[in-house]
Amino acid sequence: MATYKVTVATGDMVEAGTNNSISITLVGSYGESRQTTVPFLFQPGKEKSLSVHCGQDLGPIVLIRLHKWRLFLEDAWFCKDVRVTAPNGTLYRFPCYQWLEGVTTVEVREGSGKKLVDDKLQILKEHRHRELAARQEAYRWKNFAQGWPRCLSVDSIFELDSNIQFSCIRATNFTGFLIFQGASHFLSGFLLRRTSWNSLDEMRTIFSRTQGRDIGECL
Repeated sequence: MATYKVTVATGDMVEAGTNNSISITLVGSYGESRQTTVPFLFQPGKEKSLSVHCGQDLGPIVLIRLHKWRLFLEDAWFCKDVRVTAPNGTLYRFPCYQWLEGVTTVEVREGSGKKLVDDKLQILKEHRHRELAARQEAYRWKNFAQGWPRCLSVDSIFELDSNIQFSCIRATNFTGFLIFQGASHFLSGFLLRRTSWNSLDEMRTIFSRTQGRDIGECL
């Protein structure tokens, strides 16, 4: 009997937690564990600890699978990382940093940086191929119009996976900055101006600084 200590961390952003069911499977060089449920009620910035019992030693842990089931209502979960301590004390880290939505299974490799030639196990080679195929599916391009730069092959940003979209915080900051700049230009008279500039001094009254230097120094 081999017992592995597992710690699952939830991200600290707003609504990162979930009430849905989360379970984990450990995959090692010699085999894999049974699917084990993580205790409920994941809260932002908090960690959950559990023990995974296996009939035999799994060898070096190379991969984990996170399984998510929807209970009644959809409640997305942002997993920060997972840490696994083997019976011999070896610590394995699995950085996740992504949203899990709906009923899904996500595979996360151990965090050590490795090249393609370092993948000796067939399961790691297959995982790399699946990951590449998923990225090719997510980042497809199309021609918006003749002569224009290519763009993502979606009709709306809401068709994109949550891990590709701007985060809620970034989108809010971007919108707030846009509103602030628009109001500043409106109050300074820039947005209402219909005539040409008369001098650089006049431009300085509106654009006083550009990257920390006077406009006159940039022209």
